[in-house]
Amino acid sequence: MTEYRRTYIPGASWSFTVNLAERKDNRLLIDNIDLLRQAFVYTKQRHPFRLDAAVILPDHLHCIWTLPAEDSDFSCRWNMLKGYFSRNLEKGERISASRKSRRERGIWQRRFWEHALRD
Repeated sequence: MTEYRRTYIPGASWSFTVNLAERKDNRLLIDNIDLLRQAFVYTKQRHPFRLDAAVILPDHLHCIWTLPAEDSDFSCRWNMLKGYFSRNLEKGERISASRKSRRERGIWQRRFWEHALRD
């Protein structure tokens, strides 16, 4: 299995790209924008961060976050946000055998892309 090497910098600002698992002709994010907003609120209440910018497209999203000065765990926040969205979304997506064996939904790509932003 691939090991992702991520840099964790407390208090840093980050640019993220997060994709749905099935991107072709998929409007899931904009069709469920209120649920996505709730997922952000839910996550921010439990693990605060500043949402500096967000662009929500039908099949993926881009965000810029700034984490608290003592915190660098953006992975936990994405896990929580994606989990909240998935748990509260009606079932019906295609689920691969690999995802079934791990008891995962087929909503999000497992990974995301992040880039630390410098001043």
